[in-house]
Amino acid sequence: MLKKITIGMNFGGRRKKMLKNFNELRKVDVTPYVKQRDGADYLPWATVVDLLHENGAEKVFFSPVYNENGSSLFMSAETFTDSKGNVNRCYEVRIEVTVDDDTFIYSYPLLNGINPVKDNSLNQNVVFKAMARAFVKAIALRYGLGFSLWSKEELDAQDEDDIYKHNLFAIKERFQQIYTKVLRNKHLTTKEIAEKCEMTEDEVKVVFTYFDQLDRFEKKLLAL
Repeated sequence: MLKKITIGMNFGGRRKKMLKNFNELRKVDVTPYVKQRDGADYLPWATVVDLLHENGAEKVFFSPVYNENGSSLFMSAETFTDSKGNVNRCYEVRIEVTVDDDTFIYSYPLLNGINPVKDNSLNQNVVFKAMARAFVKAIALRYGLGFSLWSKEELDAQDEDDIYKHNLFAIKERFQQIYTKVLRNKHLTTKEIAEKCEMTEDEVKVVFTYFDQLDRFEKKLLAL
């Protein structure tokens, strides 16, 4: 039988005050506690526990939910193939969150930035980080604490997914920088790069003209 692990704190004794409501907790300024990892803002799960207690909660913790195989990792039927041809599954974790007398289940995907985590990069640290992130988001959505961080993240994600905000020439510049870096750092000739990419030198040159052609074509379409 699996042992249930709880993560959080339980302040014993008699309740002295009630947890603040959603609108009150949403107004709590969490910016002094925000950390950064890989350029993204996040709120540590332990800070969320502390802030909930400071705002009236008596009992706060979360526990992993296990599947029928005894694993805390849930696998979907969906697959995706990476650039190396490896087939990967999409994974998520589920946690049981308890705040005083309120207990509920929350799911969260395993992500690397905005992309699914690949099978070969799965480890316990990745799984626990997903659980911690699930806890922080679950608290924000249900109780309001730190909600502004998630609403900002959703807007940023929408911006990233807005195809009309992508600049063709910025992408062209990125390709040119990568190409130049390979020339310098790998000490390869233009012919060798072309051969390794299974192309001719002329084909590589043509690729860089596609951006200009696409830009002209888009402008003509928009003018119709």
